[in-house]
Amino acid sequence: MTRPRFNRILLKLSGEALMGQGQQSIDPDAVAGLAGEIAAAKAHGHELCLVVGGGNIFRGVAAAAKGFDRASADYMGMLATVMNALALQNALEKAGVDTRVQSAIPMASVSEPYIRRRALRHIEKGRIVLFAAGTGNPYFTTDTAAALRAAEMGCDALFKGTSVDGVYTADPKIDKSAKRYDHLSYTKVLGDDLKVMDAAAVALCRDNNIPIVIFNIREPGNLAKVLAGGGVATIVQNEEKA
Repeated sequence: MTRPRFNRILLKLSGEALMGQGQQSIDPDAVAGLAGEIAAAKAHGHELCLVVGGGNIFRGVAAAAKGFDRASADYMGMLATVMNALALQNALEKAGVDTRVQSAIPMASVSEPYIRRRALRHIEKGRIVLFAAGTGNPYFTTDTAAALRAAEMGCDALFKGTSVDGVYTADPKIDKSAKRYDHLSYTKVLGDDLKVMDAAAVALCRDNNIPIVIFNIREPGNLAKVLAGGGVATIVQNEEKA
């Protein structure tokens, strides 16, 4: 079963994707490479919006486990996503792509506030919108923020760029016999606790019938391939289609 070609998509990137292979929180070369991938996908006629995590700078859950107040730690993590969004915006603008950053936590000096109708208008005008600061609330991950924004923007699918080419029966870096799924249902992902995205994000996509496509963002040219229905990826969708 082949994957459809989606038009409007939300791309979810982990903060670690901005680190490249080094130890820098934000590697300019890695960010430039991501921007090139996104610009190439945009050039193929896709409408794009993005959510990027902040784990390369600060991870709220990890900090809370070490004694930080959870709400305060999550807010710090949200601020990290703003830094990542600004870094990606800079690289995308250098690549000739018109962008806007919208933050769920108002900070008028560096970004627009998140306003749904304004974001839709930007997308309709061909701009890439980068959604920063998660949902603006603690206790919610950027996965959930991505699912929420995908629903609000009327996206055809949510694409999650990772360091592996899909979802496996086990960690392929540890278990060489692990098998990759081509298609999965939301029910199986939730029931088997497969680490695709957090449960709230998967349930939100299920309830709004938004397919989740998991692919390797680190492979050059792969984003455009997968967007066009090719490449290697795992798609999570309704059971009658999975």
